Amino acid sequence: MRAAVIGLGVEGKKATMAFLKNNWNVYATDLKTDIDLEDLELPLDNSFFINENAITISTNNLIIDLGYNDIETIDSCDAVMLSPSMWKTELAMDIVSSGNHISDFLTKHKNIPTIGITGTNGKTTTVHMLKEILENSGKKVLVGGNAGGGFNGYCDIILEAENEDYDIILIEVCDMTLSYCDYCFDFDLIGLTNIGNDHMDVHESLENYKSKVIKFSNGKKTFLDKNLKYYDEFENNLINQELDDNKSEKVLDEETESILDEDENLFLNDNEIESNKNSEIFSYDEYLGELKVFGKFNRLNAGLASSIATYLGVSGDVIVNTLKNFKPVEGRLKIFELNDSKIFIGKTDNSDAVKSLLDEKYFYAAFVGTPRVNEKHRFDILNTVANSNPEVIVLFPGLDDTVDHGLYRLKSIGYEGRIEVANNLDEIIGFIAEYSHEDAIFIGGNGQEKIIEIQERLKALSDICD
Repeated sequence: MRAAVIGLGVEGKKATMAFLKNNWNVYATDLKTDIDLEDLELPLDNSFFINENAITISTNNLIIDLGYNDIETIDSCDAVMLSPSMWKTELAMDIVSSGNHISDFLTKHKNIPTIGITGTNGKTTTVHMLKEILENSGKKVLVGGNAGGGFNGYCDIILEAENEDYDIILIEVCDMTLSYCDYCFDFDLIGLTNIGNDHMDVHESLENYKSKVIKFSNGKKTFLDKNLKYYDEFENNLINQELDDNKSEKVLDEETESILDEDENLFLNDNEIESNKNSEIFSYDEYLGELKVFGKFNRLNAGLASSIATYLGVSGDVIVNTLKNFKPVEGRLKIFELNDSKIFIGKTDNSDAVKSLLDEKYFYAAFVGTPRVNEKHRFDILNTVANSNPEVIVLFPGLDDTVDHGLYRLKSIGYEGRIEVANNLDEIIGFIAEYSHEDAIFIGGNGQEKIIEIQERLKALSDICD
């Protein structure tokens, strides 16, 4: 079997590795030439060709073209995996119409009950909570989704579902891949954590993002925070679906069977009616049982996982015992003790995620990893941190070294506290040690790998101190 992978971002590289692991031959391509291919672990004896505008790398079962797409080679492949970022392009439409997209070529995953967890914050924690609950109830669960969140990617799910028998598929759905995932998977149920201020470079506004999530919820059982700001709009959308269904059913009732046989569009309308009949809204609230993880936001994550598990018939004892013993996910919020201080550290890469934590506790010092230069909306994190009035803010390079941009933002909004810059891990640890006799320190912002690196160093330090 031969697969084409178009687009070598995080998802594309995950897909390439997944195909190779499953013994496919792969043609992978990206129009950019400055792609970091380190994750692919290419053998040293590969062939390497460079011309003025393109690069070709060839190994036994993998060919990579950077700088152009060889359409003839793509057309000759058995299946195509397309980067989610290209889903609205003309090329995507051509691939879908040809029936060669991987989700159409391999379809076993569409026959397995599938749950999607989406939203701005809390997706990864909720997925892991629900996974542990379902596994403790005896279910075999296939987990994957947003490769940027640390999971195996969407393509991995499709390939793995062909290899093994699973009771449930559980997918973290990135808010930027809603329509892509809606095509690739048959979701029976979705859980929405929240709708917040992130990826505005893609959504352009919260209104646009909300509309995409509402559209994604069509035809699915949907679990919503009962206090969600947009709850009424989801309910109104459901009512409108029911009204449209009733109108369509009336038209179908008035048509004769011979007309149904002649008009394919009426069959499509009938299928849409059946799909929309699956639409239903359920509410959830904060989980009130014992938890090891901190914060109201994690109680909401647990509330969502608990509500879905209860709907699926999992016993209360399994839910309670699982959540009681659930430990924070790597890179997400953890608490360490050092000297007199509690250090709260985890990926909080947008202003709403930061605010949810700062609303619950005052921090003497706030360490913030900086975003990429083009992600201007993520610099709003600094506004949120400054509004909480810590004595000191320490900036460190997160996803990119945009510390200068961060300094400009803090000065432009009039933050009057102390500002420091930590250029590397040793300097970060030095500042933590300096403030470790204060009550609490916050470390967050952008750069999950950097956050995990700091967590590992803090764990080693706290173990030594113990």
